[in-house]
Amino acid sequence: MQKSRRKKILLMAGPFIAHETVAQCPDCRRIFGSEALARLVEPRCNVGYEILVYVGRALFQRHRTGQEVRAELAARNIRLSTSEIDYLGRKFITDLAIAHRRAAPRIRQTMTMAGGYILHLDATHDSGSMALMTGMDSLSKFVLANIKLPSENADYIVPFLRQLAGDYGRPLACVRDMGSGIGKAVAEVFPGVRDFVCHFHFLRDIGKDYLEPAYARLRKGLRSHAASSRLHALAREMRLQLVEHSDRCAALAGAIKAADQPKDLELMPIAATYSLTLWALHGKHSGDGYGFPFDRPLLDFAQRLMELERLMPQLLDLLLVDDEPDTNQPIFKVLAQACFVAEDQEIRQAVTELQSRCQSFDCLRTAMRLAPVDGGNGLNDEGTVEAMTTIRQGVKEFRRQLADDPELAADPPSQKMAAQIDKYDDKLFADPITVAAPEGPVTIYPQRTNNIMEQFFRSLKRGHRRKTGNNSMQRALQAMLADTPLVKNLNNPAYTKVLLDGKANLEELFAEVATSRPIAKFDELEANSDRILPGFRALMNLPALPGQIIRSLGA
Repeated sequence: MQKSRRKKILLMAGPFIAHETVAQCPDCRRIFGSEALARLVEPRCNVGYEILVYVGRALFQRHRTGQEVRAELAARNIRLSTSEIDYLGRKFITDLAIAHRRAAPRIRQTMTMAGGYILHLDATHDSGSMALMTGMDSLSKFVLANIKLPSENADYIVPFLRQLAGDYGRPLACVRDMGSGIGKAVAEVFPGVRDFVCHFHFLRDIGKDYLEPAYARLRKGLRSHAASSRLHALAREMRLQLVEHSDRCAALAGAIKAADQPKDLELMPIAATYSLTLWALHGKHSGDGYGFPFDRPLLDFAQRLMELERLMPQLLDLLLVDDEPDTNQPIFKVLAQACFVAEDQEIRQAVTELQSRCQSFDCLRTAMRLAPVDGGNGLNDEGTVEAMTTIRQGVKEFRRQLADDPELAADPPSQKMAAQIDKYDDKLFADPITVAAPEGPVTIYPQRTNNIMEQFFRSLKRGHRRKTGNNSMQRALQAMLADTPLVKNLNNPAYTKVLLDGKANLEELFAEVATSRPIAKFDELEANSDRILPGFRALMNLPALPGQIIRSLGA
């Protein structure tokens, strides 16, 4: 025995004092500590693996703030500062990333047994921050690799894809968005691999190019009249009047909904006008959750105002009352706003053009069996289950119409749409892939969309909003460790089984990682972060730093 020592250890059951006996081999002089203690806590650390895993799961799976985690631990008599909790969170990601990389051969074997993998690639960024790129297999739903990039330039993406190919082999196919950088990188690293663009991205980009010019003119015209803010103000005024008679409002609303003759004729004009105002404003919130260009809320808003203007004579006749000047009455004010919009020639022209273009664009949506009008899945829409040949024929028929229709053939935006369809024709239609798996031939159907990645990044952003209340992820992406998305794999039982490789839990896995990795490994993984190193922040504030460096070197 060389010596015995005492060490305070923090576990989920609470703090305790460990008495460790340290032995030394008399021949090789090698020192041996307690194996039981090493399974509980990392050397030179007093926070147990239980707490490390608890903090990591709380921060990244339950999306709790550092203060919330601190309070949860304090209830168990475990006292940690928020900075210690932040450090443990980063350490959790680091150990998970090391374990993931060591499990790469087993992950590769698992995907090979299933016939291979289909690589989905996408990146997220916010307001000039670094881009966080992730590669995921859509068959196993495994997050395979992550990296932070200055931009989505091919020069930055190629090394990432080469590393991914070295770890997991060549994919059966790639599914991506329409970015040129990622397209060039895929072509360079995976020559001969089927390369598909996401149908949803394709439709969205082609629709934006087709509809945005007219939509921008409509947006500008509506802003010039401030119709929305004025209608909101009128709605607030009418609501105050109706609140005074709240006991009568429900019956009036019911009569309007059923188109019945109301018994309360005194309040009917104000109630009807209030409902018309809300109806017009609700046009700005219309849509199926896909976003522009699939949803066109400003167009719906303008069309509702035009409908009010068209029905103005009837509405005035029914809702104006005799004991007050017309110009002071709510219905007159609301219809005046509708007239300002409806009689604006720029707005009318934009609406007419959009109605025509939306009809053409919606035909392409129908042909591609994706993001249907009145669909209920929003951004999670994967498209209907159709044979790819049927979809291809529908798109070809639509392309033929663009060429055969004289008006569309002479319309530059329509021809630009036709050129985009021609350009991506071979990257849109993924036929089933038959591969020779160890257990026999397997037929694999590539997903038509990259929604698996879109959903992945949306969940990442929702977690950030839960923790911070902030929609912007610029600072979070700058500070985030690149491998943070690997946490999503922990919700996948198949991945967890491969990662643990027979071990009981993450605590046991991290104990093995800690005993076999160099101490400097944590700092090595931190190198990709943009966080300023300790001590250097103070130097940034020195007004005469260059002179001090010169004096320091010359001393």
